[in-house]
Amino acid sequence: MLDVLGAEIGKGLRVQLAHPVGHVITLLISTMMYLGLQFVLGQGELRQDLLPQTLVAIGGYWFLQYAALVMVADLIEEKRAGTFAQAQMTSAPPWLPMVGRLITASVFGLAVAAVASLVPMLVAGITIPLRWAALLPAVLLGVNVLAFTFLLAALALVSPMIGALQSLFTSLVLLLNGSFLPLALYPDWLAVLARVLPTTLGVEAMTQTLFEGRSLAEIWSDGTLPWLLAHTLALTVVGGLLFVRNHRRALQESS
Repeated sequence: MLDVLGAEIGKGLRVQLAHPVGHVITLLISTMMYLGLQFVLGQGELRQDLLPQTLVAIGGYWFLQYAALVMVADLIEEKRAGTFAQAQMTSAPPWLPMVGRLITASVFGLAVAAVASLVPMLVAGITIPLRWAALLPAVLLGVNVLAFTFLLAALALVSPMIGALQSLFTSLVLLLNGSFLPLALYPDWLAVLARVLPTTLGVEAMTQTLFEGRSLAEIWSDGTLPWLLAHTLALTVVGGLLFVRNHRRALQESS
């Protein structure tokens, strides 16, 4: 099993590293888009009171957007080339190659999110304090993103509309997870809607611990942490069930 996992990760890394220009262009566009939007929203200035919180939020978006792009694009390409069914002809369980793809997607998603976040920090002098209390929300935010990425990949196995669906969902995340304005400035009804989307609850938990100095006990007692755990678990269960169903359908359609 480890051989299959290692081979899948190695194949994914080679495919992504073969196109470095695309990654550089993605980084440039991502950082310019963020700083440009903050300049417009700040009516001609970069507001230092908003930049740290929005940078954490858009960092979560960048991780999701790029990890999903890598994983879904790889699956679509294999289905178009007719090699998806061949890749499943192994004694390893069918979820194992998907885990390998998810690891590859997370490596590139994290790398892009880290570099894209570092550039605005240097350009605009943004400082983000480091607190141990933010570690658990950060880990849960990452798991939340990867669970949603796996769900999108499960949909990509059978849906010809996956490109449109992925674009729709990631655009909603960008608009509502706090990348433009902190969640605390939203109307109550919009904040409730935003918390249904991936990353929002993780970003909210992280910003509360980083910038408001709140402890894990405090964000547990106000419901932020329990909702983040429940949201992540729900995404994981739904993604797993969809994968089992759609993987069987994809193999039947390929045979």
